[in-house]
Amino acid sequence: MSTYREAPLAPPAAISRDRSRAVFGQVMGLVAITVDFTAGGAYIGRNLTGGTGILFLLGGFACIIGLNIAAAREHEQLAIALLFGLGLLLGIGVGPVLARYASTDPAALWQASGATALFVGALGSYGYATRRDLSSWARTLFWALLALILFGIVGLFVAIPGGNVIYCAIGLVVFGAYTIFDFNRLRRADKQMAVPIAAGIFLDIFNIFLFMLRLLGNSR
Repeated sequence: MSTYREAPLAPPAAISRDRSRAVFGQVMGLVAITVDFTAGGAYIGRNLTGGTGILFLLGGFACIIGLNIAAAREHEQLAIALLFGLGLLLGIGVGPVLARYASTDPAALWQASGATALFVGALGSYGYATRRDLSSWARTLFWALLALILFGIVGLFVAIPGGNVIYCAIGLVVFGAYTIFDFNRLRRADKQMAVPIAAGIFLDIFNIFLFMLRLLGNSR
């Protein structure tokens, strides 16, 4: 009788693992497609002026707000469309910058891409593998991000010795921590959270790539 009652306990665990793998596959698939949209957007926006690019970046931020609202209201298809729109608009926004690197220092693009893949892969693996719940990091990371933004604004008006290297290093630390945090969220996520988490991981990758590119380009 005891064996009979205990036997059914195994399938739920298996179902839970299968569900976790399904969510992981869905999220990473969305991230990959969004990166493709970003690459396409960068090609479209390669000849834009810097001022016009900023408008597309602002449009990307609007997509972030919209997709979180759509996901919260369970409008999954709309949230996915806004996620892909986010990738496209950010790609168009940084298109002129990437085009300049492609023409003057193409090696920096490849090296930044490789470094980003290794960086995100290592930290993401740790975040997903650890059994600790890292949700307590949210508040600290939020304030760290605000501090990074403030440092960047100050750097526009005040000459800080080694300011670019310091800014990039801090940025990599902040978004590296966000990568661990977002992959840890992914470990515990259900299908409803797939799109917001995919957006978070995409933004981690996007910002880490830009910091790597700026750091490697500056070193030359």
